[in-house]
Amino acid sequence: MIAGKNYAVEGISCFENVSEHHDPVEPYFGPELHAGDLLDGRFAIVETLSRSGMATIYQARDQEQENQIVAVKVPHLRLEADPGFFSRFQREEEIGRKLNHPYILKFVPVERKSRPYIVTEYLRGCTLAHLLEASRTLPEKDALKIASLVCETLQYLHGQGVIHRDLKPGNIMICRDRTIRIMDFGIAAAANSKKITLSGLTATLGTPEYMSPEQVKNERGDERSDIYCLGAVLYEMLTGVVPFQNDNCWMAMNNRVTGDPIAPRKLNPNISPQAEEIVLHAMQRDPADRFQTAAAFKAQLDQPGQVRLTGYCNRLQMPHWRLSFRETPVIAGTLLGVGFLLFQVLAFFALRHFLAK
Repeated sequence: MIAGKNYAVEGISCFENVSEHHDPVEPYFGPELHAGDLLDGRFAIVETLSRSGMATIYQARDQEQENQIVAVKVPHLRLEADPGFFSRFQREEEIGRKLNHPYILKFVPVERKSRPYIVTEYLRGCTLAHLLEASRTLPEKDALKIASLVCETLQYLHGQGVIHRDLKPGNIMICRDRTIRIMDFGIAAAANSKKITLSGLTATLGTPEYMSPEQVKNERGDERSDIYCLGAVLYEMLTGVVPFQNDNCWMAMNNRVTGDPIAPRKLNPNISPQAEEIVLHAMQRDPADRFQTAAAFKAQLDQPGQVRLTGYCNRLQMPHWRLSFRETPVIAGTLLGVGFLLFQVLAFFALRHFLAK
């Protein structure tokens, strides 16, 4: 972090009067912490903020840091023994503690723990996902500025050799102090790491609505995968819908491999041709055709008036169904597995019927 620099964002209308929002507290019947409990003699639990099917997030006071308010994320007990989940949970903290940027969620180091948990700074505000739920679309100026701030963060991340791999509105926090935070490094990877594995779709590959084509194809992604994901987020901020919107996530993933998204201006005619050009450039299927760096992406976001129009919006290709282990291994593998399972079921009933005679 650069000392003395003010990172508050000015001139973004949607930052005004940002309300504080927490996800619902889902029912949980396992052991949990309660207000007044003291975790490891340091973190005094204040209240439960939110609970998902995987973890509970509490507000707490750090007694070693003058009772500073923090957030404590505790995974459910049944998941602590899951190697895949534990690996993701551990990776999130390891990567988060190494990063130091004003727009990245800050992790609080805890040397000794009685159980797995993560402690971070406590943020007041709401995620970009909640903001879009309330407003559907954002003014173009605001959308481009938010994307520019995320690009600035990506420049830092990629400079540290880290690829986020799961950029989405739910991982971008809009804070009441007029700043942003990028969160959730559970599937982040080093730029020189091996290709992505298939042991669990969203847990290792990303979120289907924002995944890059190379992630769908199980190819080794790089910094340009993050650029595609941010392009998809910008698409949603400007149009109010996710690209390749489809109730069937497998069809949506196939479409992003075989075709282009609907031109943004067809969904929202108020978008400028320059903004549309920026979005479509970031979301090119071939990584070689996208912005090659976050800096190049940010340069156009900051000066959209200087963007050269290529007419690409008039040459978009309609998606088509294609099933192959090379192009769509996730989809093809899943369908093959389902087909094999159905074959086994049918064979079982056929054998049972034969033996009953």
